[in-house]
Amino acid sequence: MKQIAILSGKGGTGKTTVAVTLSTIVKNKIMADCDVEAPNLNIILQGEIVEKYDFYGKETAVIDKGKCIECGLCEELCRFNAISNFNVNPYYCEGCGLCMYKCPVEAIKMVEEKTGHVIYAKTKGGEKVVYAELFPGADGSGKLVTEVRKKAKEVAEEEEYLIIDGAPGIGCPVLASATGVDLVLIVTEPTLSGFTDMKRVMSAIETFKVPVTVCINKWDLNKEVSEEIENYCEQNGISVVGRINFDETVVKALKNLKSLKDYPESVAYRQILDMWENIKRILEERVVTQ
Repeated sequence: MKQIAILSGKGGTGKTTVAVTLSTIVKNKIMADCDVEAPNLNIILQGEIVEKYDFYGKETAVIDKGKCIECGLCEELCRFNAISNFNVNPYYCEGCGLCMYKCPVEAIKMVEEKTGHVIYAKTKGGEKVVYAELFPGADGSGKLVTEVRKKAKEVAEEEEYLIIDGAPGIGCPVLASATGVDLVLIVTEPTLSGFTDMKRVMSAIETFKVPVTVCINKWDLNKEVSEEIENYCEQNGISVVGRINFDETVVKALKNLKSLKDYPESVAYRQILDMWENIKRILEERVVTQ
C-alpha cells in the first residue's frame, strides 16, 4: 500500500480541500486525518462512526497518601514543578518517572492517562476514514498520529493507497505523518509566509529521505511569488505537480459539505485531476528505480 502524506507549512493553504478532492478521485484508497488536534476531514466526508476507542498517550505520577511519609524528596527532584504539598498536578507532570524511582517508601506510581480517542468511520459510499481527537491541553500528539496510521493499516483490505491529511506546521504530528511514507505532497500558497513555511516543512522532513512534491494553490492570485516558488523547487530538484487556480466553487463546495467532484465544471477540480496523474507517475517511477 502506497502512503501519501499531504502537508502544509501553515494553516489555510487548502491542504484538506486537496485531500478531500483526492479522496473522491483516487480509487482503492483509505483516508487518515492526522491533524489530531483539529480533525476536519470526516466533517466533509460525513462518514458514520464504526469504531471509537480510548487512547492513552502518557503516564502521570500518583501519590499514595497512605504510604507517603511527606519527606518532600519528590517535590525537590521534580524539575517540572508538578508536585506541591504532596499532590501532583497532571497538567505539569511530564511522566518521566523520576519521583517514582527515587521515592524511599515506594509511595508513587505511574498511571496511564487517557488523552484522546481514535475513530474509524465509513462514508455512505463505503470509503474508510480514520481520525482522532486529542483532548484539549493533552500531550502525545505524535503518538496519536502513529496510532491513527496503525489503525488505518489494520482496517485496510485491498486498498492500494493510504492518503494522510497531516497537520499544518512542523511539529510532532507533522513528523509522525511523514515518517515512512512513499511521497509527501506539500500544499502551499503564493504568499511570502506560505513560501517560507513550505521551506521549513521541507527542512524538517529532509532527513526522512522521502520524495517531496509541491502543489501551489491559488497560484494565479500572485504569479510573481508563484514563480519564485517554482524556481526554488526547480533549483532543488522538487517536482511541482499541481497548480490550482483560485476558484470560488471551492468555497461553495465547503459551505455545502461537498467535494469538488460534485462540481465537475470547476477549474480547480480538473487541475487536481491532472495533479493526481502526475503523482501516480512519480510513484510508478519510484517503484521502477527501487
